[in-house]
Amino acid sequence: MKDINYIKGDATSPQDEGNRIIVHICNDIGGWGKGFVMAVSKRWPEPEKQYREWHKSGENFNLGEAQFVQANENTWVANIIGQHKINKDESGNPPIRYEAVLSGLEKTGAFAQQINASVHMPRIGCGLAGGTWDKIEPLIISALSEKDIAVTVYDF
Repeated sequence: MKDINYIKGDATSPQDEGNRIIVHICNDIGGWGKGFVMAVSKRWPEPEKQYREWHKSGENFNLGEAQFVQANENTWVANIIGQHKINKDESGNPPIRYEAVLSGLEKTGAFAQQINASVHMPRIGCGLAGGTWDKIEPLIISALSEKDIAVTVYDF
């Protein structure tokens, strides 16, 4: 098992050689315009473009799904649908859906093993999605670290 590496820095500039996957959480309503996605779009137009096309197609655009978009020669962006809508629901629950995050991370782990990649991310799900790191971190450990996939978490 590999430990999660925590560093200060920008998750859109992964500090690693070789293939890399940058993970972030998307919502299930096709919205892209606040939070970490803005940094992603500033660097690469393709992840947003493909996310919007995926939403428009409706094909497999569901909680727990993941889309892998090649941003450059050795960098992919994982658009994980782990957030239901963008506001708290009727019961006051935040948009984060932990089981969907886990499912997306498991798909990311399988893809990372396929292309021999390390995984990089901000503290996913803890910003606009309203999640808490004490619930997210065990999902990362279970889906990635326990499978010996190197994970780096960036605090900006």
